[in-house]
Amino acid sequence: MEENLSFFSASDVEGYVNNYAIPWGINIAMAILIYVVGRLVVGILLSVFRRVMAKSKYDQMLIDFLEAIISAVLMLFVIVASLDELGVDTTSLVAILGAAGLAIGLSLQDSLKNFAAGVMLLVFKPFRAGNYVEVAGTAGSVQKIGIFTTTMTSLDNKEIIIPNGKIYSDNITNYSAKETRRCDMTFGIGYDDDLRKAKSILEEMCKNEERILDEPAPLVGVAELGDSSVNFTVRPWVNAADFLGVKLDFTEAVKLRFDEEGISIPYPQMDVHVHKEAQEDGKTD
Repeated sequence: MEENLSFFSASDVEGYVNNYAIPWGINIAMAILIYVVGRLVVGILLSVFRRVMAKSKYDQMLIDFLEAIISAVLMLFVIVASLDELGVDTTSLVAILGAAGLAIGLSLQDSLKNFAAGVMLLVFKPFRAGNYVEVAGTAGSVQKIGIFTTTMTSLDNKEIIIPNGKIYSDNITNYSAKETRRCDMTFGIGYDDDLRKAKSILEEMCKNEERILDEPAPLVGVAELGDSSVNFTVRPWVNAADFLGVKLDFTEAVKLRFDEEGISIPYPQMDVHVHKEAQEDGKTD
């Protein structure tokens, strides 16, 4: 009676253990071991990456973002290797992940473009936070360079957010890249005024302005004989931080000085000459 109630014999149990339990147990143990060791290896590789990047001059945001991507990719390999040890068909899994990645890439095409441009901006650094730049038809001071967008502040304190794709695909003018800048100014005087005197005054003012650099020497010369005025070009070199101040102050000072010296600054005008035709015998020729 007891033999009939026994579902499994000793040989059956032994066969089950040998054929299923032990192989599956080994596979599960190996999968866990691969995952644990893989995580340790990923951690070591990321630690080496952080130490190497710490010695570089790359932006911390870019370093953190690259670290996150590398960590995700390496952990994906570790998980796939663990699943493969368990007998899971990883070929189908990889194919599904690839198809999903392609679909996501197509739907986020613009975002990926901005992301790629953001990485390029952070790697090559055509400008930095604090620089005054002109990009994508907009000028302002750079506040933050993000992965997808760049935040700027205009001179009238408006916040401007520009997609990185537009910035990297257009011209970039960095007014803060160099320590010095040339300040180009034009001043007109009347045709009846003393040209040599006006030039001497402009040269003297450049020499007396402390913020104007001695080297390279300022250029003062007649640039154009205009319709209503003789135009002088004045091109002194200044420190980049002094550019706007010098331009505003010097322009005001020139007007006041010319007024004191009796030199006119003409506005556009037109002389109209009326010629009266001679009349002979009551007829107009």
